[in-house]
Amino acid sequence: MSKQELPVLASGCCTPLVAEPIAQEDAGELARVFKALGDPIRLRLLSLIGAHEGGRRVGDGVCVCELTGAFDVTAPTISHHLKVLREAGLVDSERRGTWVYYWIVPATLKQLTDVLALPEPQAPDAR
Repeated sequence: MSKQELPVLASGCCTPLVAEPIAQEDAGELARVFKALGDPIRLRLLSLIGAHEGGRRVGDGVCVCELTGAFDVTAPTISHHLKVLREAGLVDSERRGTWVYYWIVPATLKQLTDVLALPEPQAPDAR
């Protein structure tokens, strides 16, 4: 299985949204990532992967076989949602034999955290 190139959010994207206006390019990339999280199945999949110890270790992962039983949808539907998460750069994966293992991409979650953070309050000048 060939690795798809994961999107890299621009370096300026990590300034909190409320600190300064976001650049148009950054807004487009961030919107794509947030859109991937806008589906309840994908949000739950990301949570299940992150809640699993292997899902928090890059290269370790959670077998897709451990994820499908948590949903009332078909395995191809789960595969589609995992593909969307992977294309958004939220998870990465590796095929091992018959199964695919998924893990969280910490850098992407960190960027989302940074962009949603409130800026530190400025201390008033002590005069």
